[in-house]
Amino acid sequence: MKIDFDKNTDGLIPAIIQDATTKNVLMLGYMNQEAFDKTQETKKVTFFSRTKKRLWTKGEESGNFLNLVAIKNDCDNDTLLITVNPVGPTCHKGTDTCWEEENNSSFSFLSNLEAIIKDRKDNPENEDSYVASLFRKGINKVAQKVGEEAVEVVIEAKDNDDKLFLGESADLLFHYLILLQAKGFTLKDVEEVLKKRN
Repeated sequence: MKIDFDKNTDGLIPAIIQDATTKNVLMLGYMNQEAFDKTQETKKVTFFSRTKKRLWTKGEESGNFLNLVAIKNDCDNDTLLITVNPVGPTCHKGTDTCWEEENNSSFSFLSNLEAIIKDRKDNPENEDSYVASLFRKGINKVAQKVGEEAVEVVIEAKDNDDKLFLGESADLLFHYLILLQAKGFTLKDVEEVLKKRN
């Protein structure tokens, strides 16, 4: 890997730290050649502190290390993207990220859909909402709908109509998200189980 530490007069380049699992950006630090070499050697992210004028390994005092997963160099060879498995909060203020955000997995559109489903669960009096009506009918009806949709996915999987198969798959996933909420869980809970099995 060719890194251009000489592009800046101070010999430092930015190092963007990203959680390898959630893909969230945790912090930004600076590295010189020595910090880069130590990071590769110890597999714990080490920076050059511009205020202390020395190397510092993230977590050396707090124990909240950034365990190295991979390092990528950008197209100009002067910025690093470092993926890590963080141990504890990253920010010295005790937050998950230096932007005071929680370092949670995001399932993009599915996370937004989960939020809407949760709102319907919390406000089941909405007469016009299909989801709220399912919650009003109880867990047995929600579970029955998941079973019905699963059977329809299997039937469509045996045919050659991709549009129908994807439509039924979407119906199954939608009703499964409702069932998870009905049981008090989210996709994150399922993800944790899968991570433990991996």
